[in-house]
Amino acid sequence: MTTKLYTDRVCHFAHHPDPDGVPQVCGRHARGVASADHLYVKSAAAAWLHGRGEQPRFDYARPNGAPIGSVVDIQWHRGGLRVHLDQAVTPERDAGTEPILGTSVPAERDTLIRRWYVHRIRLDSEGTDRRVRIGTEAFARPTEWFALDECEMTERGLSTPAVERIIHAHRTPPPSRWPTGKVKKSPTAHHRLDGFCLRVVGSGA
Repeated sequence: MTTKLYTDRVCHFAHHPDPDGVPQVCGRHARGVASADHLYVKSAAAAWLHGRGEQPRFDYARPNGAPIGSVVDIQWHRGGLRVHLDQAVTPERDAGTEPILGTSVPAERDTLIRRWYVHRIRLDSEGTDRRVRIGTEAFARPTEWFALDECEMTERGLSTPAVERIIHAHRTPPPSRWPTGKVKKSPTAHHRLDGFCLRVVGSGA
């Protein structure tokens, strides 16, 4: 593949011809702005991981005949990500791959409660380029979006600044609704009357 640069539209990609000069036929049928997002994801992820000393491998997986570009598999020696750019493939989490969901891919309520959060991906057009943004969605929280350079890979997997806040919120008990100290009881009417009588007797009235 080689980049195909434009000044008036989103840049795209083109296949190199075969060694014998025969042009390759692209298997993609879509031609919209987002039709090459899987290639932009690969390019951005490669630069991001190379900057962290990793040598990733990429695959445009097609489970059950899914359209090319629906899924991008990213693997390296410490782990892996599966990017779901559309709903063609149901996200699953196995021992070595963490799903990253496109904005159109639903996240089940039970998943958000059980796993605390899921990561999302979107690509924004900036001039003639497409920029990757990573989002973190948690139950009853809006999705927070970050540039790829704000993200890190940890022992838990992909992490954003929002992940640390979510984990801290789960590990910290909620504030007590009521004071924990002893509540001073107000004297009852009977006790107030007894006190008044004692003061009267003591004064000799």
